[in-house]
Amino acid sequence: MITGHGGNKRKLAEKLGCALEEIIDMSSNLNPLGPPEIIESFICENVMKIRSLPEPDAASMRAGFARCHGMDENRVVAGNGTTWFIYILPFALGSKKALIAGPTYSDYRDACFMYHTDVEHCLATPENGFQPKADAISRLAAKADTVFLCNPDNPTGALMSKDKIEYLLKKHQSTLFIVDESYLPFVENAEDLSFVSETGYENLIVLSSMSKIYRIPGLRTGFLTGDPKIVEKIMAFYQPWSVNALAQAVIEHIFDHPEAIEPFFKKTRAYIRAERQKFMESLRGVSGLELFDSTTCFILARLKDGLSSGEFCERIGQHRVLIRDCSNFMGLSDQYVRFSLKKRDANEHLSALVRKALGHE
Repeated sequence: MITGHGGNKRKLAEKLGCALEEIIDMSSNLNPLGPPEIIESFICENVMKIRSLPEPDAASMRAGFARCHGMDENRVVAGNGTTWFIYILPFALGSKKALIAGPTYSDYRDACFMYHTDVEHCLATPENGFQPKADAISRLAAKADTVFLCNPDNPTGALMSKDKIEYLLKKHQSTLFIVDESYLPFVENAEDLSFVSETGYENLIVLSSMSKIYRIPGLRTGFLTGDPKIVEKIMAFYQPWSVNALAQAVIEHIFDHPEAIEPFFKKTRAYIRAERQKFMESLRGVSGLELFDSTTCFILARLKDGLSSGEFCERIGQHRVLIRDCSNFMGLSDQYVRFSLKKRDANEHLSALVRKALGHE
């Protein structure tokens, strides 16, 4: 489970004999513009909150999310990151047969294995840019009680349209669909694509992350939304004080200042769009590399000409830059790597290193 995650900055720094701060981490999918000042200054001024116990059920944090999205609080659960929910869900829901649309985040599979839930994968292919096919998912969903959809997907960056997900929800009403929207805030018009505020589907769970868009992964915060009956099932397995006091305070502070959220999101999306386009153009036509279109802050690439992902990552790592080896994603191979966009100078530096690693000095 733990070894299935991304690059290890500390391990690379020790290997190169350099300081941890010298490693440019382009393996983790975090907002290069975050955290915003409203968060950083609040953390510095409120660190003493760790001296007291947090609310046992993160009720105020949950209320803030519900208020922000115009929904009833009984449709929301606040938790210690979206991965925390992923590891609760198969057990709380009593899942027997799960379908995972991929290639995608390995913790969906690991969580199912932990509770002996049978797993089947519906894998998109590089021939169509890893775009998920609703008909293929539908055929397999008919035999499953639970379906995991990461939208947009990690690591492919592919986005499934809202109407296709609605088609699945309506066609398979006895199957529960878990839609992970952790990276959706990076996407243009995300609010129109999100299912967070949808109340018409009893077979829908939506996971929302605060970690990626605000760049606060160490605080471990996320939300689950769904029908009140589903929320009641989840709360039956909710452990007291699952979200720490500082994290609760930070998230409450964000929701208390909605005037700062929309401009930050707008600025982030414009920046990511521009940097993604620039980065892809800088590598377009480079032999030995195929880039896949992405809707979010990272880009999946396929290596050609026999170069393995491990060797390629090592070549890039020699220059103190960490990228993601995607060989351990179900449905990918040791031909695939992922680049996570950062600030302009880092992106340009990585582009130059990629060209060099592929023999394009």
